[in-house]
Amino acid sequence: MGTRLAELVERFGGHLAGDPNIEVTGIAPLSDAGATHISFLSNSKLRALAAQSNAAALILSPLDDPTVAATYTGARIVTSNPYAYFARAAQYFVALEAIKPEPGIHPSAVVAASAKIDPSAHVGPHATVEEGAVIKAGAVIDAGCFIGREAEVGEGTHLFANVTFHARCKIGARGIIHSGAVIGADGFGFANEAGVYIKIPQTGRVLIGDDVEIGANTSVDRGALADTVLEDGVKLDNQIQIGHNCHIGAHTAMAGCVGVAGSAKIGKHCTFGGAAMVLGHLEIVDNVHISSGTMVSRSVLEPGQYTGFYPLAKNAEWEKSAAIVRNLASMREKIRTLEKTIKKLTEDK
Repeated sequence: MGTRLAELVERFGGHLAGDPNIEVTGIAPLSDAGATHISFLSNSKLRALAAQSNAAALILSPLDDPTVAATYTGARIVTSNPYAYFARAAQYFVALEAIKPEPGIHPSAVVAASAKIDPSAHVGPHATVEEGAVIKAGAVIDAGCFIGREAEVGEGTHLFANVTFHARCKIGARGIIHSGAVIGADGFGFANEAGVYIKIPQTGRVLIGDDVEIGANTSVDRGALADTVLEDGVKLDNQIQIGHNCHIGAHTAMAGCVGVAGSAKIGKHCTFGGAAMVLGHLEIVDNVHISSGTMVSRSVLEPGQYTGFYPLAKNAEWEKSAAIVRNLASMREKIRTLEKTIKKLTEDK
């Protein structure tokens, strides 16, 4: 199933240069696109590749358009953010071919009598919905999911197969939680008495806003007393750990294997590269960007890019550098002693 370029522009905006009646069936990379595809240019280094593309149309920026248009013969949609335009167009094409689950509850699902499930929602095979849970209009609960007592799943939210969504947790509208994710497991809370750990009951919830996406096998722990909060638009990749009582600000994004320890407060519009780590009880303000592999061991109170990993080196070189780092304290004392000696000699003269 395809769509005319004029329909795309009417739906998503942009300036169309070329035949509005060209029909495209999907999006493809510049190198693979054919006569029925639309492609996009978001990296100016690929202008030459775009100019030679066989795509029926290109999505590109006003900056790139003059250079590409000199040799490219297809239609062009010129927009200020080609990558975002591509994302919206890709969603549209996927929706055209998507097989929507039928509303209703599968016969093998186990649903408590007091659960409230909107007639337009879908509950798949072998799912469990416990007492008092609420599943709102258009939500999709795939096979094998567990929805705990008094939990709430918002309108149009999709829980993929085998998601565990524990008691009293809530997620807003249009959310996506991928397979294997666990929302609302107990946080890691223990008191130590004479070397023995005593469990602290985790009685808080996980509260998730609208338009949040959570990747496969990611865990978001419930709060100990207060709640763990993910605000609107948060995006979490696969295999991320969010500890109890954390607060993640709106439209913050984290790549795979990030770990955030308990009670960390992270602002809005932040980004975290893969395997970044945040220690507990720290504060990170809005618009902070943490590089991959960085250990955040103190609060970050000013916006900006922060990096805290040692560059890759051959092992022998790394060992030499490590030896120097271990001796920095003694080297500093020697330098101070030399400075004092030099100063005294200068004064004596």
